[in-house]
Amino acid sequence: MIAEVMPSKLPLSAVIITRNEETRLAACLESVSFADEIVVVDSGSTDKTLEIALQYGARIFRQDWLGFGRQKQFAVMRASHDWVLCLDADERVSAELRASIEEVMRNPVFGAYRFPRRNRFMGRWLYHGEGYPDWSLRLFHRAHSRWSEDVIHEKVLMDTSLGTLRGDLLHESEESLAAYLQKQNSYTTLQAQTLHGKGKRAGVARLLVSPLLRFVKFYFVRLGLLDGVPGLVHILIGCFNSFAKYAKLRELNRE
Repeated sequence: MIAEVMPSKLPLSAVIITRNEETRLAACLESVSFADEIVVVDSGSTDKTLEIALQYGARIFRQDWLGFGRQKQFAVMRASHDWVLCLDADERVSAELRASIEEVMRNPVFGAYRFPRRNRFMGRWLYHGEGYPDWSLRLFHRAHSRWSEDVIHEKVLMDTSLGTLRGDLLHESEESLAAYLQKQNSYTTLQAQTLHGKGKRAGVARLLVSPLLRFVKFYFVRLGLLDGVPGLVHILIGCFNSFAKYAKLRELNRE
């Protein structure tokens, strides 16, 4: 009888930033079990986050919060491998995306890869509007790519070619609607502060037109209306975020 040869893990580091993620972290870590290394950078968890990370063999680093971009880059630089897969604790790799990553890592053609992210909202996976495909660049060789230093809406900056993978990154975007709204409120504050720091201003026209254009784009053009009530609520919150961001910016400008 020939013994079955188990496939070796990919020469890849899965990199995750955390803070009090005990309810969602296990599913995330389970989904990246194919990676040779898991790196968790924690910014002060007081729940069982670190205990769960240890159960999955993660290398843990503690770092006070630096803002999203700098925190993620700090985590990338702690990885042992140059190829990194960056996730948030409320995300997980689908079976199809895992197969795509395993295939491409045998012989990478590009220096970075993006893939669609599917958002779950109000108990339903979104298929249109802002909720999908939500393209995300998360797999890259760190010699050619790095996270921007933005405190919010961070992005990967690269000097290499970009490939696209099949399969979804699954995003559990909220635990409850109240928690989601609270998070969005903090995000719009950070966005307003960032714009204020760059000397930006917002007139009445921007306050009114930005939410309206966003609604037309995502609800009608990108068919968010097909996602029912969850799709409508998701887009309306996004439109209000546009309004709130510029309203807060006006407040900062007055001060």
